Amino acid sequence: MTLDTSRPSLKMKSVETACNDAPTGSKKDAALQHLLAAQKARKEMSEAETNVELDAARSALE
Repeated sequence: MTLDTSRPSLKMKSVETACNDAPTGSKKDAALQHLLAAQKARKEMSEAETNVELDAARSALE
């Protein structure tokens, strides 16, 4: 079963889990910064910015 990560709430949860499970280090720190920016954008009701930041967080962990 794959999650529909096109929905911001599911994508947010997926990225949060990935950040929490990541080993400590610079990649995790960068991902957490993007995650915080995504959470801020979500509160501001900016779905596009939320998605950009979530994608950046996911990329930072690679």
